[in-house]
Amino acid sequence: MASSHSSSPVPQSNSSDAFFKKEVDATRRCRPVQSLPDVCPKEPTGNPNNLHDSPSLVVDQQRWTIYHSKVNLPAALNDPRLAKRESDFFTKTWGVDFVDTEVTPSFYLPQITKEHFALYQQEITPREKVHERCKNICTPKDTFDRTLLHTHDKSRTDLEQVPKIFMKPDFALEDSLTFNAVLPWSHFSTAGGKGNRDAASSKLLQEKLSHYLDIVEVNIAHQISLRSEAFFHAMTSQHELQDYLRKTSQAVKLLREKISKIDKVMCEGSLRVLRLSLTRNNCIKAYNKLKLMATVHQTQPTVQLLLSTSEYVGALDLIATTQEVLQQELQGIHSFRHLGSQLCELEKLIDKMMIAEFATYARNDLNRPLEDDCQILEEERLVSLVFGLLKQRKLNFYEIYGDEMINTAKNIIKQCVVNTVSQIEEIDTEVVVKLADQMRMMNFPQWYDLLKNIFSKFTIFLKRVKATLNTIRSVVFLVLDKNQKTRDLEDTLQKNSAKESAVDSEVAYLTHEGMFISDAFGSDGELGSQRNASPSSEPCSSDSVSEPEGTTDSSSSKEHTASAGPAAGVEMMVSDDLKLTDLELVRLANNIQELLYNASDVCHDRSVKFLMARAKDGFLEKLNSNEFLTLSRLMEGFILDTEQICGRKSMSLRGALQSQANRFVNRFHEERKTKLSLLLDNERWKQAEVPAEFQDLVDSVSDGRISLPEKKPTATEERKPAEFLIVEGQKYATVGTVLLLIRIILEYCQCVDNIPSITTDMLTRLSDLLKYFNSRSCQLVLGAGALQVVGLKTITTKNLALSSRCLQLIVHYIPIIRAHFEARLQPKQFSMLRHFDHITKDYHDHIAEISAKLVAIMDSLFDKLLSKYEVKAPVPSACFRNICKQMAKMHEAIYDLLPEEQTQMLFLRINASYKLHLKRQLAHLNVVNDGGPLNGLVTSDVAFYTGNLQALKGLNNLDLNMAEIWEQKR
Repeated sequence: MASSHSSSPVPQSNSSDAFFKKEVDATRRCRPVQSLPDVCPKEPTGNPNNLHDSPSLVVDQQRWTIYHSKVNLPAALNDPRLAKRESDFFTKTWGVDFVDTEVTPSFYLPQITKEHFALYQQEITPREKVHERCKNICTPKDTFDRTLLHTHDKSRTDLEQVPKIFMKPDFALEDSLTFNAVLPWSHFSTAGGKGNRDAASSKLLQEKLSHYLDIVEVNIAHQISLRSEAFFHAMTSQHELQDYLRKTSQAVKLLREKISKIDKVMCEGSLRVLRLSLTRNNCIKAYNKLKLMATVHQTQPTVQLLLSTSEYVGALDLIATTQEVLQQELQGIHSFRHLGSQLCELEKLIDKMMIAEFATYARNDLNRPLEDDCQILEEERLVSLVFGLLKQRKLNFYEIYGDEMINTAKNIIKQCVVNTVSQIEEIDTEVVVKLADQMRMMNFPQWYDLLKNIFSKFTIFLKRVKATLNTIRSVVFLVLDKNQKTRDLEDTLQKNSAKESAVDSEVAYLTHEGMFISDAFGSDGELGSQRNASPSSEPCSSDSVSEPEGTTDSSSSKEHTASAGPAAGVEMMVSDDLKLTDLELVRLANNIQELLYNASDVCHDRSVKFLMARAKDGFLEKLNSNEFLTLSRLMEGFILDTEQICGRKSMSLRGALQSQANRFVNRFHEERKTKLSLLLDNERWKQAEVPAEFQDLVDSVSDGRISLPEKKPTATEERKPAEFLIVEGQKYATVGTVLLLIRIILEYCQCVDNIPSITTDMLTRLSDLLKYFNSRSCQLVLGAGALQVVGLKTITTKNLALSSRCLQLIVHYIPIIRAHFEARLQPKQFSMLRHFDHITKDYHDHIAEISAKLVAIMDSLFDKLLSKYEVKAPVPSACFRNICKQMAKMHEAIYDLLPEEQTQMLFLRINASYKLHLKRQLAHLNVVNDGGPLNGLVTSDVAFYTGNLQALKGLNNLDLNMAEIWEQKR
């Protein structure tokens, strides 16, 4: 069913005009092949050219292939589950709806009609007619095909009679099994009576083999006859090929003779020169190797010489170079087998020596006299030590400097205290042994000078530390910069080498005696390049002649030039590879910078301990404001100096200053509050004279300067005290306590200016002081506490008016104080200013209560007098005369104390109270405004009251509105 076209033995026509004719299946026309019993059924038979991928009955009869698959088409098309027969078997899976659904025509495929094939039909019709005519004229080839096929089948059938053992490629009679299979000796026997039978069997075997031979010869002759033309063509081609081979052999022989002559004339001498050059190069290498060994042999004495002059960097460079030479150039040399370990031990010894010398350097640098000199001690030595420690990866050497720095800070304070105590005669060092106790015996000026001296010493100390650490950091940054430049140079060299490798020509592979010519030229080229290279150029190959010697010389040059100067020495030393990463160098630089910060912290910590040792007996809390201000400025100056030197704030000393400032504020506030309490307890609430210095104090505040003015003794003696305090054109009658309170308030404000760090604390304390004055004055005046405290007989209206005016004076200064504190607070601290708003409200409430008290006094008087009023002659009545008398006394008591506007407002309120009581009494007496006699008497009394009241000073324009005393008619 699937027979291949190429498997057919029938030749096909090559004519392009012939129609394709279906081949006759050979397997159907030929009978099955009967193989002999001794033939393997799986071996192919027949023409080997027919072995291909198509199925074979001989080979594939035992193996299943895709050609064994069968499809029952009716079973695929007939689905018993469907009611009707479907036209497409795919609908069995997709369902009935798939057939009924119309498929939308594609927009990309054109509609094909018969007109599209018209041109093709016109062209193919004449050809078809010609083909039909030729088909009728030509004889069919079926007869020839059948004859040829019959002959082929017959020869194939005859050949299959020959046993397959003769067809095996490994057929050999020497094999016993093969021999016994071909000649079965079991058919022959030497027993008597059977000779004729054995002879017959032998003759039959001979005839059978002869028959096989004839079949083979006939088939060979048949095959030769079929391929006779090709056979004779091959014979002819063989003669031509022999002629070509003979000519080629002659040409090769001639070419070899020419090459031999060229080799003798041109190559033999050149190769000899190359061999001599290579020999000379090897001799030079051997000489340089011996020279290098002699140099390495002198390493230990040279290192000892360098260590004797403290040239640690040069010694380390020499050791590193020698170890590198031992590992690369002199590896395996027996005489140097112990030199590597000896150099390692020597390197460890150098590490210990460098650390010890760096500790000695730090001790000498920090303990030299603290004069005003910040020069670095032996800078070249420091640079050499730092570079050597970096080379050995001793990155924690800065800790040695930090420990020595702490000890030095302790010694500075101790030495300053000893020097100061020795100069004070009042301190007996034999009686007072402890240094701290000796220091506590100093007075403030002596102790202040000592602290100032300590701060100056610490400032010089920090400047020296900064200079030394900056030198160390500069070395680290030079190494870091060198690493960066080295990486950039390596990147550039890699790019250049990549470009050169792309341009390089092909390598020569001609060899002579096992040596590449390119290697020989390369070695010689290296010699030439080394002779022409500058001394500073680095060798590029391990076979270089001058590389080890040049490396040793360069290290020796570093040893001699290291002392030329710090900058030059650093440049020479940085040129070596330290094998330190950028991260390690940056971390080391940060640690060194942190060490400078630690130096500032150490100085501040030692200063704090010194400060606390003096403050144990409360010495600092007992200082007055000027002394504490002086101390605070000294400490603030030292803090700013250290911040400028080290670049970072240290909080310990600032915190100690803040702590002492808080204690100072507490003591300052308690003293002022106690003083104010004593003044209030002794205040008799009488108007006091105002000294000129207080007027000057108020005037300075009016000019915008909230500070205590300087004392002027001469001017004060000439000026006399004033009766009133003039504040921005207004007169204020005050008591002595309020004058001192104003001065105390200004002391608070000036203290904030002097010590800005205590602004918030001072604001809280000042608020507390103002609240205390308000509450205590209320208790003494309104609460009549002064009767028991001071011994006053009574609280008069004059006392009340004077208290109100004093409160008004304080309220006048509260906004000024608020603005002063607001300018010195941080924006986030502005919420604290609400204390002044609360204080202002409390003071206004207190003033309103005093005014109400004054009105209440007159109200009780009106109630007492008008309740006994009778409308009768004489006019004015005694009641109204008494009322006018009391009103005049009230006016006389408060007029000089309160402003005119407040006096008028107060008497308007008193008049309203008077009208209310008079109206109630008239209603009680049934006196109405009817123009009668009683009405006339009342009108005369009211007119007397009005005239007397308006006759008082400042009340002449007062609108009394006395018509309100009469009941309105409804």
